[in-house]
Amino acid sequence: MDRFDWNRTLREQWEWHWDNQVRERLEGLTDDEYFWEPVPGAWNVRPRGADWTIDFAFPQPDPAPVTTIAWRLGHVIVGVLAVRNAAHFGAAPASYEDWPYAGNAALARKQLEEQLDLWMAGVRALGEDGLRRPCGPAEPYPDAPMATLVLHIHRELIHHLSEVALLRDLYLRGATR
Repeated sequence: MDRFDWNRTLREQWEWHWDNQVRERLEGLTDDEYFWEPVPGAWNVRPRGADWTIDFAFPQPDPAPVTTIAWRLGHVIVGVLAVRNAAHFGAAPASYEDWPYAGNAALARKQLEEQLDLWMAGVRALGEDGLRRPCGPAEPYPDAPMATLVLHIHRELIHHLSEVALLRDLYLRGATR
């Protein structure tokens, strides 16, 4: 009997979602949608001199602020993907404080695709044995296997990018207070 390929299965989990749901939902995203604040006080990506920055606070306020598409994409690009790509797959260091956030929807989409490509290449390179090794000190649960981290990151991607799709639906249908 052939050995089950967990690495391929984990990659296919995200690839299917991207190919069949997310990519199409992000097509044609405008700058107006990207920055749209559905409620007053929403967290966003904002100009800071010649650069852009993301709204955040630690600890996070309670209740947590509503966030924009720009904020959610920034979170996925940096906090979900780039930080992990740096910690586990040799990518350049990344942090919320130092990231060159996208000042428009097209650049955010490009950054997302670049970080996704790095993530998927890194997961592929883990192979079967790499999925079993501990995540290490870069993660809150350092003894958990890398497979657990891969599943977590894919859940995060599916969760947050579904929120982006919902915000886009609300914007396109003229949601108002």
